[in-house]
Amino acid sequence: MLDVFYTVDVEVWCGGWQDLDRKFPDAFRRYIHGPTTRGDYGLPYQLRLLREHGLTGVFFIEPLFALRFGQPALDEIVGLVRESGHEVQLHLHTEWVDEAREPVLPGPQRKRQHLRYFSREEQTVLIAKGLELMRRAGVHDINTFRAGSFAFNHDTLPALAANGMAFDSSYNASMFGPDSGVSPGQWLVEPTVVDGVMEYPMTVYRDGTSTLRHAQLTACSWPELEGLLWQAAEQGRQSFVLLSHGFELLNRAKDRPDEVVVRRFERLCAFLDRHRDSFAVRGFKGLTTPSVAARQGVPLVSPLHRTGGRMLSQLYRRRFG
Repeated sequence: MLDVFYTVDVEVWCGGWQDLDRKFPDAFRRYIHGPTTRGDYGLPYQLRLLREHGLTGVFFIEPLFALRFGQPALDEIVGLVRESGHEVQLHLHTEWVDEAREPVLPGPQRKRQHLRYFSREEQTVLIAKGLELMRRAGVHDINTFRAGSFAFNHDTLPALAANGMAFDSSYNASMFGPDSGVSPGQWLVEPTVVDGVMEYPMTVYRDGTSTLRHAQLTACSWPELEGLLWQAAEQGRQSFVLLSHGFELLNRAKDRPDEVVVRRFERLCAFLDRHRDSFAVRGFKGLTTPSVAARQGVPLVSPLHRTGGRMLSQLYRRRFG
């Protein structure tokens, strides 16, 4: 049976770094709740639909924004996820470090977009601060991490181990993974132990144009996702790690639902609910260390006709979204 991880990165952005305090309340509503004239299509919708299908989602929550805007907003996000019975894990976007009301790191700070731009010692401190903020929100059992934008490096896993973290899901072979310094010369596409931490890489595939892509709700058509899930199961792979965000069911303006992606998410939930004999949708809590996979470096493959269908779907979304 294939372990499927439906992972959701939960974060708030204010559309730039000017006038943050004025922009934040509206940004929080749009990125977290996603209000539209048809109801909320942000985080609450995903939480509810997963629960209705009896599926566990893994919600990687970004807490460093609370260093600027306060703990209550983070508490609200954590409360939404926990009340729905889903799993809370840690996500860090280091763009917030220099926006903190009180310094997190010694010395003068400048904006550093990615965790990989910090030293191992600094990464250890930032991860500890993220865990502290999550404990203040009532979460004491976090065991998995994901770097913002997947932008980690070889210092991140020792920093996680120093903080008692057992799992990581930052490796993405289609983005920063190959030059992270983690497993040099080989793509990670299945779980493996690195520096004492079990790495669960993003699921990646080659599409019909030979482009390497990661499996993401907004970036893959439903036929692509369905085909990739069956392919991974038939090949006896250990895991399928799928990405979403709390705001992905909204259009680009975040003022109405993206009908194509909403339908895609609904079909995914129904499919995983219907095929429980083949797919185990789960989180990282209680996860035992699997045997090291022998299929490293070999991505899944999606045929050209499904790639074409996805391109047409994306064109439709850009035109009418």
